Amino acid sequence: MKIDMFSLGPLQTNCYLISSEATRDAVVIDPGMKPDRVLAKVKEQGLKVEAILLTHAHFDHMGGVDEVRKAWGCPVYIHDLEAEWLTDPRKNGSMRWSEVTSPLSTEPAEYALDEGQVLKLIGLEFRVYHTPGHSPGSVSFLCGEHLFSGDVLFRQSVGRSDLPGGNERDLFDSIRGKLYTFSPETRVYPGHGPQTTIGYEMLHNPYVAQQR
Repeated sequence: MKIDMFSLGPLQTNCYLISSEATRDAVVIDPGMKPDRVLAKVKEQGLKVEAILLTHAHFDHMGGVDEVRKAWGCPVYIHDLEAEWLTDPRKNGSMRWSEVTSPLSTEPAEYALDEGQVLKLIGLEFRVYHTPGHSPGSVSFLCGEHLFSGDVLFRQSVGRSDLPGGNERDLFDSIRGKLYTFSPETRVYPGHGPQTTIGYEMLHNPYVAQQR
């Protein structure tokens, strides 16, 4: 498995391209705004995108969905609680951030995600964990010891819970009750900022420590 990371758009949202060297297939997680570099990398490496996985539907994470989907004809997966956000600029936040973007919307997703689901893609298994708090339909994907946490857990920080649909109690329950149960060696690939590990955050994340 190979993981390429791209910081996209004005909010520097992390998009991940996970590819299999054996099959030359790939999965894109959170194709944010202006995904040209992602599409170029896919073409350069001779890959075929099998699926788009969304950790949640805020505009900076889903802004490039239709460009990637159109290029490869691949399906989109998102939690049902945010399925309507893809088509509604008011719900995905792009209407509220007019200084950053024009209103954004995409075609509906093809598939729904749910707690405990296992997606078998590109010869790998992606386990789905519903991790609400930053948004009601936030999910995290665990592939082996690689965790794609969206805007739930960052290096020494956590996602905002003051946006519409956010909930601070749910956020910390998601982190402590689910993410912190994984192996300390689990590498975390967040929606913004640098990578970290579960073990490092359990020791050094001041926001979660304050809630103990």
